[in-house]
Amino acid sequence: MAHTNIRRWSVVGLLFLGSLINYLDRATISMALPAISKEFALRPATQGILLSAFFWSYSLMQVPIGWCADRYSMRWLFAGSFALWSFACGLTGMAGSLSVLILLRVLLGVGESVLFPCGMKIVSIMFRPHERGLPSGLLLSGSRLGIAVGAPLIAWLILRHGWRTMFLLVGLPPLFWLIPWLAAYPRRLRSASGGPQRPAQPASMARPRVLTFHRNLLGICLGIFCYDYYWLLFVTWLPNYLITVRHLSLLRAGSYASLPYLVFAVGLPVGGWIADSLIHRGWDETRTRKGIITLAFVTGLLLIPAVWAASEMTVLALMGGAALVGTAGGNLSAITQTCAPEGEVGVWTGTVNLVANIAGVSASIVTGFLIGWTGSYRPGFVLAAALLPAGALAYWFIVGELNPPAPASSSVGSPT
Repeated sequence: MAHTNIRRWSVVGLLFLGSLINYLDRATISMALPAISKEFALRPATQGILLSAFFWSYSLMQVPIGWCADRYSMRWLFAGSFALWSFACGLTGMAGSLSVLILLRVLLGVGESVLFPCGMKIVSIMFRPHERGLPSGLLLSGSRLGIAVGAPLIAWLILRHGWRTMFLLVGLPPLFWLIPWLAAYPRRLRSASGGPQRPAQPASMARPRVLTFHRNLLGICLGIFCYDYYWLLFVTWLPNYLITVRHLSLLRAGSYASLPYLVFAVGLPVGGWIADSLIHRGWDETRTRKGIITLAFVTGLLLIPAVWAASEMTVLALMGGAALVGTAGGNLSAITQTCAPEGEVGVWTGTVNLVANIAGVSASIVTGFLIGWTGSYRPGFVLAAALLPAGALAYWFIVGELNPPAPASSSVGSPT
């Protein structure tokens, strides 16, 4: 039992590190955007399109990669995808045109799409429902920590070596992560109950599976759209906002942006751990997880006064408070895993992440056009914060009690 526990937390640790690398690679474009825009003479609307290119493929791949996670070896699926996204990030430094930049961002999205469908599927197999808040939060925390660490690191690399060399240095060395992953990931993944994971049928023999429709999935998708629109606005536009509106240097902007990213990173496992602890003590799981989500979403409203604040320190403090939204993340993922029918955690996670990244595309493009139309970042930031109360209502009034539904005969079609 002790050996099994060490093994499963080792896998979680590698997923945490993989998540950190994943978001470090995806954050490169945001920090490099001022330099890239100057070299390629990009206007705000075009900047928004470039920022959103990653989300096009990342979003479209979510359901297919979730379908694969439910059927095939996640050991090799994750490894192959990791290699693809690392090469795509590294080769971005060699791009000679806007079209090549967009193409490489699309390839990055294809590779990085593996992270959450596979990661959450692994957590759902290795941990019981009341234990999933912490490991889910750790997986998500790696993504936010990747940006928190990455913002100042990427800024320093750009200033010292230029944006092209930065992409090579950030993208290619993490390929060494594949060595411990292939060594540590069990060839036969065992469930939390001690039984082996049900082996996948060969593709030629497997019956086509459909995505089971349930109102919980609708509520989760609506809530996650609001949450990720807000979060991905931070990822895509915050560094540029600090440089162009607050007139910070690239290095200072990277350091300032790292604070809300770090708050997000710390909040994710903490929020999940608090919920797990309370549920273990007898608190109702549904109300505990939804209550923490609601409190977290309320803190996001601090983004509104942040964009009107005059002093840099006030802006930084308010944005740090607004990033406490991250305490919702581990519970959002735990709800998805608990509500998904048996055998569909991967495809449910993929579907939810598809919606989340449609929010990312929307946040990137809508904010870019609002900046171009109004000449201000304020409307885009206020819109993101205003969506959070709607997300909380979706979890309370559409998502029901946290009991996994039995597979239903009705469906919304094949995810392939």
